[in-house]
Amino acid sequence: MAREYWKPGNMLYPLPAVMVSCGREGETPNIITLAWVGTVCSDPVMVSISVRKERFSHAIISDTKEFVINLVNEDTAKAMDWCGVKSGRDFDKFKEMNLTAVPSKTVGAPSIEECPVSLECKVKQVLELGSHDMFVAEVTAVSVDGKYMDEKGLCDMGKMNLIAYNHGEYCKLGEKVGKFGYSVAGTGKKK
Repeated sequence: MAREYWKPGNMLYPLPAVMVSCGREGETPNIITLAWVGTVCSDPVMVSISVRKERFSHAIISDTKEFVINLVNEDTAKAMDWCGVKSGRDFDKFKEMNLTAVPSKTVGAPSIEECPVSLECKVKQVLELGSHDMFVAEVTAVSVDGKYMDEKGLCDMGKMNLIAYNHGEYCKLGEKVGKFGYSVAGTGKKK
């Protein structure tokens, strides 16, 4: 069967579905739900988030140059969705979703206690790209809920039931089908 060609679009799925927390001193902290999130560098550890200019959180992140990426699991999926369709201009999202804003170690923005992993980030560059501005940021700290640590002190992400965004739907990540290097393991060849 022949391949179909569509107009250009964002078909790079699945993507992490996350709650990004941000806040300015003296104001109620906010949460924005994003799927335009990614890794951009490993040394230094850097990530990116892309946010529409009209979003309430855009101004906060632009002013403070800080945010926290909070990974979402099955337990926090409903809160993530709600925070994505309601505005922080109109609601205290932490209060409405019974989420707990906890102090972060390296940034002024709070982390979300109920999320299994939080990445504290400091903005290094802003790229104006069109519908979204991309905030490129250095990860300055990572916190992991202790219940996801194994006996060796390693993070067991398989137990987290993390959520991905897949073309308008939220899905739990599936079972492991391999690990890095498994395609060449035992062949004596290295890439």
